[in-house]
This record gives sequence, C-alpha cells and structure tokens, in this order.
Amino acid sequence: MINRTVYKFLLKKSASKFGRITTLTGARQTGKTTLVKEAFPDFDYISLEDPITRPDYAAMSAVQWHQQHPNVVLDEVQKLPQLIESVKAVYDEYTDARFVLLGSSQILLLEQVKESLAGRTALIELYPLTLPERLTTSWKDEIKSSRLVQLLSNPSDTACLQGIPQTSQSFAQADTEFAQYLQYGAMPAIVDESLDASEKRDWLRDYVSTYLQRDVRDLANLRELEPFVRAQKTLSSLTSQLLNTSTLAKQAGITNVTAKRFIHYLEVSYQIVLLQPWFRNQNKRLSKSPKVHFLDPGIQRILLSRTGELTGGEFESAIVSEFYKQIKNNRLAIECYHLRSLDGKEVDLLLELENGYIAVEIKMSKNVSLSDARHLRKLGDILDKPLLHSLVVSNDTRVQVWDEGRITALPAAWLFS
Repeated sequence: MINRTVYKFLLKKSASKFGRITTLTGARQTGKTTLVKEAFPDFDYISLEDPITRPDYAAMSAVQWHQQHPNVVLDEVQKLPQLIESVKAVYDEYTDARFVLLGSSQILLLEQVKESLAGRTALIELYPLTLPERLTTSWKDEIKSSRLVQLLSNPSDTACLQGIPQTSQSFAQADTEFAQYLQYGAMPAIVDESLDASEKRDWLRDYVSTYLQRDVRDLANLRELEPFVRAQKTLSSLTSQLLNTSTLAKQAGITNVTAKRFIHYLEVSYQIVLLQPWFRNQNKRLSKSPKVHFLDPGIQRILLSRTGELTGGEFESAIVSEFYKQIKNNRLAIECYHLRSLDGKEVDLLLELENGYIAVEIKMSKNVSLSDARHLRKLGDILDKPLLHSLVVSNDTRVQVWDEGRITALPAAWLFS
C-alpha cells in the first residue's frame, strides 16, 4: 500500500465540527475508496453504484439513516441525487452523525453538494500519486515534504534545493520512480513492480474506456461518444500548447461550442488542467490564452498510442502536473499561471505566492546552461510583485546556481522528492 498526503488532513477534518459531512472527489481510480476504508474502518460503507439497491436507500427516512448508519461512507453518491437531501436532514437533526461522500464525477457531485449542503460539508480532492507518495510502501510510512514544498513554504530559504543528487541513494530511487511516472503516469493501480509494461498499458486502455462509458455519459448524457473521443485524442496531441478551441474544433470535426463543452467535461472530471495566463501588466503585450496540460502522462500517451521517449510538450505537462498535485495535496495557497509575451518570451509556470512569484522554466534536456534561463532573467520587470526565485527544471542531474543565487537549475526528481 502507498500512503496519501491527504490522509491525515481527511481524518482531522472529519473529526472537526466543520467536517461532519466530508466530500472526497477526484478522478476515477485515484484511490478514494481505498483511502476512506483505511481512514474510517468503523464507518459503514455503502456503494450506490448498483441500481438494484438504490431505491432501498432512497426510501429511508432521516431517522432510519441515523439509527442504522450513524457513521457512513456513501460511494458514488451522485448516482442518487435525492439522497443528498436525506444527508442534509440527518446533519441538521443529529449532531453525532458523520458522513463521508465520494464521487468521481466532480460536476454532478459538486452541483448537488453546493445546492443542498452549502456550509455543511468540507471538500477534499484526491489526485493521482505524487512522487513523495510513490516513495512510501505502507500507510504508516511518513510522506516527506519534497524540496518543492519546502521551498514554497519558505521561499527565502533555498538551501533545501542544494546538494549532489548523484551521490544520494534516495535520489536514485526517486529518479527511478519518476522515470516510471513519465512513461506510465501515476494512477495507483499501476504503481506496482509486479506489473510489466504491457499490463500497465492494458490497464490504461481499460481506464480510458471506463471513463468514456461511465463518467462521460454521466456528465454529458451523450448518445454518441465518437465526437468526444476525437476531441479527447486531438486535445491529448496538443498538451502543453496554448488552447485554441477553434483549432481543436476543426481538427476534431466538431463545432466551436461543442469543443468548449468537451474541454469543460475533461477539466471537471480531472483529466486536464487549464493553466491560466498571467497578463496583469497592461503595458506589455501578453497572451490571454490558457495552456492545456493533461493531468496524467500515462493516460495522455495511451490516448495517442505513444511509447518510448516523451516529446518536449509531454515532458512539460508531466512536470506541470506534479507541481499542481503537490500544491493541491499540501493545500498551499498558491495560484498557477503561465506567461507568454507576443514577442516570444515565455515562462512555462508562474507560481503566485502571497508575497511574490516563483518562475519555472521546464527543459527536457540532460544538459542545461544559463542560456536556458534567458526568459527568467528580466521577468521581474514585468511582474506586479517581487520575483522571489526562479527554477530551471530538467533531466540534468546537476544542481546549478546562476545569476547570483537568483536561479537554481536542478533535476525534476530532486525537486519533487
């Protein structure tokens, strides 16, 4: 088993006065059910996946729910929307009741939760595994704060980034795990040494099929999935690029309105991240288009039937995804952007902290130099808050410090572990 960063937070929140109803959402197969069964062994567990048993639960009164299931996990709760009203009634009448709600369809679940349980539930999201999580082997293993999390928690102290990765045994393990992540992604089911490459790819193909047959039909009520499949595959080929819905619509053979709708479905079902542009400086001509990044490189590559070495765009998306997951898992108050000027200057990832920014350049190269940081060096002239530090994240195994300590170049596996 692998420990999860949100495990302790989930326990703490559920035990508090504001966590009597806790909602855990995330993509299918990210480990929600496994997590809550480990965290709440004394809770009843009820899955609403089975349409045969749903009417029985729908007919139960608030009194019956409290008597029979005072502490309960309700899985796939979006399958029975009217049950949310029962949960609300139990919450309002019985202060000792505890609910944990699970769902893989964010839009359906959250619409119902926001309407009926506003102010009554704590929302927690579960993402595919991060590198520190992959380095654990049981629920009891401590998840170490990565160098990234240490830096974001105290950006004035960059000492955590320093070291000689090549001499570190822990880096060797992290580098091996990170290479697996780049090839097959971070879904918990395939982070297993006993599985060979073909078994992992078979699982990913089945995952994509299940996602289409269940989540997309729930989300969109589509009679035909083929247009969505075309759009999904087209978008996977555009990962790390500026999002142009007109281009997507043309390549996928759908209308512009449909393209926007499909993008929304992919975002709310945790398949993609739309990295918003930073353009607050009105004196500079800056792009106002978001960038699209697939949240899991294994799923993105299986959509294109790709194996072997990643493209530069695929590597960039994998790096952005790991940043995003670690920030979200650790509940850091940080906003993520990209920045691109119309004259070609670009910052792959711009992290906004309360008192400034951290800028990130992403390079797949195994040999980076100061020239790779050229877009970072005058970035402070554009921003509205101080540039606290800059990073060049790559496959180069050296840690290098440039520009009088203002820029650190380091291997991705070192930063994320």
